[in-house]
Amino acid sequence: MVPTKATRRSTGALSPFHVTLQEIGALIRPIDMNSLNVSPESKADALVDFLEGRRGEEGGRRRAMLTSSRSLAPGLRDMAGAQVELLMDGPDRWSVEITQGSVGLFGARSRTEIHGQPELLESIIKGTASGVEAFLDGRVRVRGNIALSLQIEGLFATRRRPKRFPRPEMVRAGEVDTFYLEAGSGPPVVLLHGLGATNASMLPPLWDLARDHRVLAPDLPGFGGSGKPIRSYDFPFFAAWLRDFLDAVGVDKAILVGNSLGGRIALEAGLSLPDRVEKLVLLCPSPAFLRGRQYVPLVKLLRPELAVVPMLLTHRAVVEVARSLFFEPDRLRPEWYDSFADEFLRVFASPRGRVAFFSAARQVYLEKPSGEDGFWDRLPALKRPSLFVWGRNDWLVPARFEHHISRALSNSDSVILDECGHVPQYEHPEKTNQLIRDFIESGSKARLRAAG
Repeated sequence: MVPTKATRRSTGALSPFHVTLQEIGALIRPIDMNSLNVSPESKADALVDFLEGRRGEEGGRRRAMLTSSRSLAPGLRDMAGAQVELLMDGPDRWSVEITQGSVGLFGARSRTEIHGQPELLESIIKGTASGVEAFLDGRVRVRGNIALSLQIEGLFATRRRPKRFPRPEMVRAGEVDTFYLEAGSGPPVVLLHGLGATNASMLPPLWDLARDHRVLAPDLPGFGGSGKPIRSYDFPFFAAWLRDFLDAVGVDKAILVGNSLGGRIALEAGLSLPDRVEKLVLLCPSPAFLRGRQYVPLVKLLRPELAVVPMLLTHRAVVEVARSLFFEPDRLRPEWYDSFADEFLRVFASPRGRVAFFSAARQVYLEKPSGEDGFWDRLPALKRPSLFVWGRNDWLVPARFEHHISRALSNSDSVILDECGHVPQYEHPEKTNQLIRDFIESGSKARLRAAG
């Protein structure tokens, strides 16, 4: 790995720049980072200070700065390699390559970008500021691989980061390498995202609950940065994976918070793994549909394995679908739609990603509503305290399901949010976070009605 020279320029008056990340390898065993190598020809003293806050010693053609192996996030250690590009608003373009236990700076280009102010990006990389918080309040923008960009936070941390700051991790859960974020300490809460999404769709409740809970937000099997086995993505599979995930992270019993598909997985866990579930918060969960089942015979014939064939899907089309999930799409920052579309298209571009998506979607549509193993006949067996949050303007999972849920679960709580679509944690984050917190802490219906 030979560093590329770059023109010396003043870094003191830099305007906005961005960090870029690109995965360049497959998952392998964990790699320990043992040095940070910087080209002396570059005379990039400011960049050295930026990355580590201290100078290295001269040594041959490179100046080495020793770091501990824990400086590299476990999720990133598990990758064969990754690139972090620092574009400093001018001719200088640097990349940090993580490969075979060392880190080096060199000139390069890559596809995944994190945009932000210099001081903020410096703080995020050093671990003194939270990239998740900055993303939620609009101070950073992400394009490309969200799963990888989440792993840059605290990459070169030189001291212990606050517990609330998310930490990227990778764990083997059953047969699936599972990427997840962990933040905070206290009673465990697991956040489960929806179909086609990633754990980034659960960042608002993650950041809020991490103040006083141990929050774990995995990418579901088949999505984001997790493994994508070729198999049936039915609800028993997801429940078994969740059990193995809880075992792998040392959690005996957890509060589950799920959106859409994630809500249905949480319900399956409550029914089949009641001893592992403390409470359930279901944000527009996907139940077995009672109407529109005339296409079931046709869908049964459409095997998800057919999705190995490449499909043309544009960025604009994905953005338009994402916007349709909200009552008032402009409440969300435009760059959030771009981030979602980038990540969806990245995963969808792989045959395994397409098979996983269509397999999970097929299971949602084909689930039996009645009978011995039908959803609505099984649901009354759910005994764990449950809160259902619906969007009054959700066309995907209409709020009229609230009537059926209340009839099946007389001891559950339901709240319908006005002017809300399918993703309440982003369309009404403060209200949704308060509903979740009130239910977790007290479960008081009076407080829930007041918050809703």
